[in-house]
Amino acid sequence: MAVVMIGVDPHKTSHTAVAISPAEEPLGQLRVRASAVQAERLLGWAQAWPERAWAVEGAGGLGHLLAQQLLSAGERVLDVPPKLAARVRLLATGNVNKNDPDDARSVAVAALRSAQVREARRDDHATVLKVWSKRYRDLGRARTEVACRLHQVLCELIPGGVPGEITAGQAGQVLASAAPAGAVEAARWELAAELTEDLRGTDARIRETRKKAAAAVRAAGTSLTGLFGAGPVIAATVIGDVRHVSRFGNRDRFAACNGTAPIEVSSGGRKGLPAVPPRQPPARPRDPHGRGHPDPLPAHQGPRLLRQETGRRQNPERSAARAQTPDQRRHLRLPAGRRPARRSRRRQEPGRATGEPLCIQGGRLTPRPPALRASHSRACLPPYDRCSLSRAAAISCERGAGSRTGRSPAA
Repeated sequence: MAVVMIGVDPHKTSHTAVAISPAEEPLGQLRVRASAVQAERLLGWAQAWPERAWAVEGAGGLGHLLAQQLLSAGERVLDVPPKLAARVRLLATGNVNKNDPDDARSVAVAALRSAQVREARRDDHATVLKVWSKRYRDLGRARTEVACRLHQVLCELIPGGVPGEITAGQAGQVLASAAPAGAVEAARWELAAELTEDLRGTDARIRETRKKAAAAVRAAGTSLTGLFGAGPVIAATVIGDVRHVSRFGNRDRFAACNGTAPIEVSSGGRKGLPAVPPRQPPARPRDPHGRGHPDPLPAHQGPRLLRQETGRRQNPERSAARAQTPDQRRHLRLPAGRRPARRSRRRQEPGRATGEPLCIQGGRLTPRPPALRASHSRACLPPYDRCSLSRAAAISCERGAGSRTGRSPAA
């Protein structure tokens, strides 16, 4: 008979279970409250499918108790990571929104189709080591917090406070020698005394936890403590977190889990780590005025007023010149109301604004902008005068007429 997969979405107050067939068809759904009889209710509901397997989302986290209860009843339980279930929801519905029935079905589908889902195991002696090692770390953090608060209060009582690491005995001696003068200093002295007692109690609990962890390590019979630098606490932490090394596919995955795998670093020549290739300069400098500006950054470094031009007097950074023949130029269309530009006798190419107002750029005739703009110059220009501009225009027109007739403007 085909195996029926039952996906369970565990929560703090309730658990939702959905059963699916090998074809991912829903067979049933049940929601139970988190109580002492939660496992019995689920097992009674699942009696209709003798060949079944349970898939619990996060069997090592929120669903740990339910998974252990099912394992104690002789059931087969799979541990489905929450990320894998979220990926199934994303592929099925297009979003990762949480919904208890849909989430339980996604867990069942992930356990049915994925080959990387591992089976959950019953708690063993490694769990005992993990409990005491975690307790030791939590007490260490609590002691650091109390010591920092005690340092702060003592700095307000005596000048300079207590340098370096502080102990409960040292803090007691400092408080015995201090004499509060007012109500404020008396309150601070009382607070420092309470923090000293907290520090003394935390130190006692740390010593007791270390003894319990050492006894658990001796009961495990491990040879890890034979390594240099590996004491009872370190051995309990390693064994409690790893549990069974067989759950890792290879040595590389185990190294990635414990943080000893080589990784790339941004700087510093470290032995044994892969070197990071140096950063290459950009192929083209960025435009100083933004993308699409008619005047991008030149290839050279330093200020420059005039744009770089080629032999054909064309700006290569604005638009690439197209290969054109005389036949192609003859069929170019001019805008309405404009006359074709006159060719110069000296050079058969687009000229400047002296005699030819139009030039060929990008396959069309366009007016040539001036090479030097007022916005590019750093010189302080005087305000424009209409009379001076009109006089300059008249002189340029006379010069243009003289050059065409062969006479000078004075004649």
